[in-house]
Amino acid sequence: MSAPTPRPPTDKRLLRGARTRSTVLRRAVDLASLDGLEGLSFGRIATDTGLSKAGVQTLFRTKEILQLAAVDHARDLFIAAVVDPARAEARGGERLRALVENWIVYAETPLFLGGCFRAANMTEFDSKPGSVRDALLRDQRDWRALLANQFRHAATAGEIAETDPQLAAFQLDAVLLAANTALRLDDSAVVSKVRRVLDQMLRPPG
Repeated sequence: MSAPTPRPPTDKRLLRGARTRSTVLRRAVDLASLDGLEGLSFGRIATDTGLSKAGVQTLFRTKEILQLAAVDHARDLFIAAVVDPARAEARGGERLRALVENWIVYAETPLFLGGCFRAANMTEFDSKPGSVRDALLRDQRDWRALLANQFRHAATAGEIAETDPQLAAFQLDAVLLAANTALRLDDSAVVSKVRRVLDQMLRPPG
């Protein structure tokens, strides 16, 4: 799960455009985490950011383009907050623990006003085929694949018993999604439960 490194614009007009785009997307991901991607509108974002509606619409042209850009921006922010810092840890159990600890900070802080961006939007689009659903599904698959790879490395290294890494990743992701809901309901005790679940999943063999 990685994000492309954009080339920094050099022209002043391009710099202003990049800053405006960043401002719009930062507000868009917060709104989408609260009200869902369907709740995004050029008018609301313009009002919230102090930009003109025409200016916002010039940048993104259609609501779907704005939604897709918001998904990509949320993905980039998630990778920077959760995935990239964990790369310093050894693959396997140590990296899994780092990923989960980073995820807890991401959800508790929270990085997005409404909590986990994917959790807020997957249920909204799970029955709506199209580009937005595909983008959200891609993020879910990439995240679970990352977790599965770490379970696989942990099993290969003998840190844990042989396991079905994809099933383990599905189970851990389900726990994290449930924890996100609990945190939105002010159940901070769920954090210790998440850590206990991970401890059980990473028990040494024998």
